[in-house]
Amino acid sequence: MTEIVRRDDEPPAGTDLERFEGMLLQELAAAGLPTDGVLVDLEERQQAISSFGGALRRLPMEERGRSIYVSKMITAAAAGLFDAALNYLWNETVGEVRRRVAGYDLAYFFDTAVTSHDRRKHLSTEADLVKVDDVDLLRASREIGLLSDTGHAQLDHIRYMRNYASAAHPNQVELTGMQLAAWLETCVRQVITLPYDTITAETGRLLRNIKQNRLDTKDVPATTAFFEDLPQDRADALAAGFFGLYTDPNPTAIVADNVRVLWPELWPEVSQDARHRFGVRYGRFRASADTVQANAAKELLNLVDGGAYLPEQERAVEIDVALDALLAAHHGFNNFHTESGPANSLAALVGQYGDVPAAVEGKYILTLVEAFLGNQWGVSWTAVSSYEDLLSSLTSAQASRALRSFTDPTISAKLWQDKVRAQWEKLLAILEPKLTSRSDRVLFDAVRSFTGTPDKLRSDTKIAQLASPKSARKRIVRRPRS
Repeated sequence: MTEIVRRDDEPPAGTDLERFEGMLLQELAAAGLPTDGVLVDLEERQQAISSFGGALRRLPMEERGRSIYVSKMITAAAAGLFDAALNYLWNETVGEVRRRVAGYDLAYFFDTAVTSHDRRKHLSTEADLVKVDDVDLLRASREIGLLSDTGHAQLDHIRYMRNYASAAHPNQVELTGMQLAAWLETCVRQVITLPYDTITAETGRLLRNIKQNRLDTKDVPATTAFFEDLPQDRADALAAGFFGLYTDPNPTAIVADNVRVLWPELWPEVSQDARHRFGVRYGRFRASADTVQANAAKELLNLVDGGAYLPEQERAVEIDVALDALLAAHHGFNNFHTESGPANSLAALVGQYGDVPAAVEGKYILTLVEAFLGNQWGVSWTAVSSYEDLLSSLTSAQASRALRSFTDPTISAKLWQDKVRAQWEKLLAILEPKLTSRSDRVLFDAVRSFTGTPDKLRSDTKIAQLASPKSARKRIVRRPRS
């Protein structure tokens, strides 16, 4: 079905919709049920139906036979239930992303998506994908290359609207037919029909090969040549995949041997924050008495002289757990009330010792910025005072990393929203007196004078150059990743 059309001898669609609406509302009224505000008006429904055809033209015929939720979405929209249509669209989107993940590499995805060791060890099959939160599904899919940065930002917006404007939860948000059609086209273009880029394809082939065939050392240079072209987040994600393969409680000899060969080749491309995270994971293995996995993690770090990345103290693990809890609350429903508990716990941990271990500093700063920025509805009023206190206690070096948080796709994707932009201005005001180096002041002035919306900052060539790791390295500061 390339378009939704009618024969010349059929009555206009509006006539059918109007007749159906009258019959349905009459039945509701006869039953004593409300009728006002139940259905979207006919004009909007006709606009939606006429717009769906353009989006569907991009959907290959071989993909349509299994797109059951697209059918339900169009049916719900025609009936005037746009909030239900949005819910069906999100179901289709999530199902397609999960199918894309399952067809690529499940273990690689789970190692990227799930930071909690206790959760990760229970995830292994395609059926376990439903246990991964939608926000982590999108984030990890972007990090391993199954979604583009643009696609991730667009889908995260649809996810947000599904949570606050669909039939999934009570709301009073009004949707339009053009919005539904645009979101359907996003699902088709950014998920269903999006081809793998070169790096994603190369990574997929490598992961398949190292599970099946022992690498010949003479082939390693050719096999790993693409490592130098990996964007930072993709290098970190691949390292997490190798780490997960090697620390699996039951690895095969072939996989273990191959990872030992590849790990030193990838290590120079791995960010400082990612290196510290591997140290934290070693600490978590030790704390959980997972001796086999702890020993494997230590072997990998020793292989690259990575002892400096082991946790400074067990407190790093405690802060890491607190950050996971805060992110879970922030991404969950009713977060304005649930964020206070983990925010207070985090404040107590940081306040008690007066500093943040290097092993979790990058994750700490990005998590704190994300929570402080809030969402389209604002910031958690039960936790904002904790966030302000923590931000006010940042060192100059930490403030430099917080200033560069707009380079992270997760942060950048939020900055189009009005209330988030207001929080961004408050964040800049808190950071300004802490920025002491010339490079930070130049970057701050460029950010402040930027004429576009802040979600476009990371796309500006001049600002991206000022915020780059090479620029920040003058102060021994890396671009933050969490």
